[in-house]
Amino acid sequence: MVALGLLAAGVALRPLEAPAWAVIRAGQPALRLESLKDALGQGVTVGLLGGFRAIVADLFWIRTNSIWEGNDLPGTQTSIKLVTAIDPRPLYFWLNGSRMIAYDMPNWRIDKAGGYDAVPEAVKRRFDEEQSAVAIRYLDNALEFHPNDPLLILEIANVHLNRLKDVETAARFYLQASRLPDAPFYAARIHAELLRKLGRNAEAYAFLKQLHPGLPAEDIGAQSDVVLGRIRELEDELSIPEAARFQPGSASRAAPTAP
Repeated sequence: MVALGLLAAGVALRPLEAPAWAVIRAGQPALRLESLKDALGQGVTVGLLGGFRAIVADLFWIRTNSIWEGNDLPGTQTSIKLVTAIDPRPLYFWLNGSRMIAYDMPNWRIDKAGGYDAVPEAVKRRFDEEQSAVAIRYLDNALEFHPNDPLLILEIANVHLNRLKDVETAARFYLQASRLPDAPFYAARIHAELLRKLGRNAEAYAFLKQLHPGLPAEDIGAQSDVVLGRIRELEDELSIPEAARFQPGSASRAAPTAP
């Protein structure tokens, strides 16, 4: 009788099952089957199509780290892409995967080619450019799932600055990140410092004067005193007359724009 009762209940609830699963699936990003095919061929497992994608992605990330420890470039790169194909939601996967590609893989290629002393500078530069391009494409892909996330834009800026030594492009990305909601305060400060590095002190001065009034003095991360100190340094470098110097509290509180 119990078995018959359970069977009858199952039959009665079946019309409600499909709509319920539809609601659950609607709340998740679409599983990227094409990416999975690239990574796994046709061997997409049934488990990936269920409700365990976060757990499966975590397990594959652990496997990715094991492959990474062996300096296996193609294996690591494939595994990184597989993790975010399974679950594109965690920023952690995108950020750390891009760092493996941009920072670790050029070193692996140099070691494989004979080491830093043996490999010509032009070849090292080519390795940096090629791996940076892969990392930036990967981060661009991340922005499809996390539109205008400042941390992803900052990561792109970091690759341009730290790997490609492209200060001009990096400055533009730091500025782009600084304008986004919830951007860390340091994005704007770095933009201004890069303008100074490029010799564009007047632009840096105008930018910082717009930035300072909007910085909360009570927030240690905003470092309003540091920004004011840099304004004073630029006033000395630009020989700004005393009467024309920036006065905190008197400037417009509008968000800074590109000079």
